[in-house]
Amino acid sequence: MSEIPRVVAGVPVGTPPAWAVLERRLFDALDEAWRAFSARYCEEDGRLTYHGPAASRDGADDFYEAFFNWPTLYQLGGADDLLDAAKHHWEGVTTQLTELGYLVDEFERGYDWFHQGESLLLFYGICAADPADERFRERAHRFAEMYLPDSKTGNYDPLTDTIKAPHNGAGGPRYGVNEEWASYHSGLASMRPFGLPIPDLPGIHTWDDLGDPANAARMGAAMNERIGRGDVAVNLAATSLATNAWLYGHEDRYRDWALRYIEAWQRRAAANGGIIPDNVGPSGQVGELHGGRWYGGNYGWAWPHGIYSVGAAAAIAAVNALLLTGDPAALDIGRGPLDAVAAHAVQGAVTETDMSISDRWLAELGEDAARPTMLVPNRYRDEGWFDYQPPQLGLPVWLWHAGMQEDDARRLERLREGSGYDWRVVRPFRNKEEAGHEAPWLSFLRGENPGFPAEMLATALGQVERRMALIDADRADLGTIHVHHWQRLNPVLTEALLQLTTGTPQVLYNGGLLPARLAYFDADRRRPGLPPDVAALVDRVTPDRTRVELVHTGLGGTRRVVVQAGAFGEHQIGTAVVTDAADGYPGDPRAYTAPPAEITTREVEVNGPRLEVVLPPGRRIRLDLHLTLRARRPAHRQFEN
Repeated sequence: MSEIPRVVAGVPVGTPPAWAVLERRLFDALDEAWRAFSARYCEEDGRLTYHGPAASRDGADDFYEAFFNWPTLYQLGGADDLLDAAKHHWEGVTTQLTELGYLVDEFERGYDWFHQGESLLLFYGICAADPADERFRERAHRFAEMYLPDSKTGNYDPLTDTIKAPHNGAGGPRYGVNEEWASYHSGLASMRPFGLPIPDLPGIHTWDDLGDPANAARMGAAMNERIGRGDVAVNLAATSLATNAWLYGHEDRYRDWALRYIEAWQRRAAANGGIIPDNVGPSGQVGELHGGRWYGGNYGWAWPHGIYSVGAAAAIAAVNALLLTGDPAALDIGRGPLDAVAAHAVQGAVTETDMSISDRWLAELGEDAARPTMLVPNRYRDEGWFDYQPPQLGLPVWLWHAGMQEDDARRLERLREGSGYDWRVVRPFRNKEEAGHEAPWLSFLRGENPGFPAEMLATALGQVERRMALIDADRADLGTIHVHHWQRLNPVLTEALLQLTTGTPQVLYNGGLLPARLAYFDADRRRPGLPPDVAALVDRVTPDRTRVELVHTGLGGTRRVVVQAGAFGEHQIGTAVVTDAADGYPGDPRAYTAPPAEITTREVEVNGPRLEVVLPPGRRIRLDLHLTLRARRPAHRQFEN
């Protein structure tokens, strides 16, 4: 990375800002925490300690999810050996899952993309963190090839532009559903909140009707035939495989397939009044297996999650399409589901509304769960929209963040105006996606929540401490534990660091890539991430500007950090307005206080994606980067000398 503009920080830190101290403490705590988790729950070869049985299809994602955000922490500035640890665990878990029968040639034999997307976050993170690793590059291409029209796996039907089955993977289309659901009975307590998978079977009208073994067998058979065949909207998350492969060498066939598949679903949405359907039959017709209904597919609008699964897959596809084309109009496929449910919004309190996933909102809203707020329907069935819940902010936030379009900003503003709770409040919770703090972060970016950085970092530290206490208190029998056990104890947190250091929301959990607004490289250690002792805070994100402050919190050792516009180098920095200070610090030793710093600004020509910042100890600098978004072709990028 020679021959890029360089600036030297000259403003004295003085009293270190609380956010900078807390941020560096969080890095240190996370470094301790992932080591403790690895030592407690992993074998020498990297696999998880587990002696229980394997399910027929479900569960592989849970093994990988225990490490999903470790490569991201490394990219932000985690320990030097964290990337090797992440790779080691990926290799160990992959061997473990192969032995358990889940994988073929290192990839899922065949399962739905709501779960496969979750399991692949670890893989995508490793690819982004170390694009020079030829083993993972080869895997990225091999995995993506399985979905191209000429693949021997046969996952994709080019005549109908469909993925042939809801469960798919290295073994090709895997028709049917989980063998454990051959009898879909009323004893499946975890599924009861989501209701009947198929609503039109004679004699089965309520959940209790599944208590009859004959009814349970009929439901299982119908699910196998109707939910277990054809294409479904959540398969859109498979486009991340192709986009990830394209980011290595820009091979057209990966881009072309992803865009072709996304465009096919966009056509179906246009033909359905703008609402993306959730199912396509074997002949390519929407509703073919569901009595003509555009709803009813696996992980679709009716069952079990609605917008939670369909909206997430559409948003993931939208961000991928934007990366592949650079055109903000490509985000439309993600906008449609959000606008569809928003059109039916009502006001109500979480505590007084029957909803399928209430525990999430009770934690996320705290005492405000009892106050009226905007609720949108998550699902749709013959009777109409139902399952009203607060809007999931992660989906519209990602569309805004990726495209920086005014319409997406207005959508967020409408959500804020309809909320019955204070967006500035930071609540101490950690959900499965390690997300949910978008509202106070957006308030901070609006200039309305100045205490957010320190509060968010303190909250993150508290959650790390709780996870470590849970690990210390864990006496579970590893022969009988549930496969969600490890992800519930993973002590690594990256939401706060992504928001504050890069100006980016937490990754879309069901298989999203991570095009962060900013990325960093340690120029001295020749690796991604912030150098030791350096803290970063992004406090402005607009279509043409990103403002970040860098602080050297240490007492010795000059640090050199390269700031890159876009995780994939896709943005162009035109100029940077940087802060400086006149000479005079630290002043006369006979004085009781240091002289006040006379801070000035100057403009630096950059005209490229990167800027190098030299940070002497005890110095800080603010960079106001003037950007042209999507001016460059995105790519997996590594440190270049």
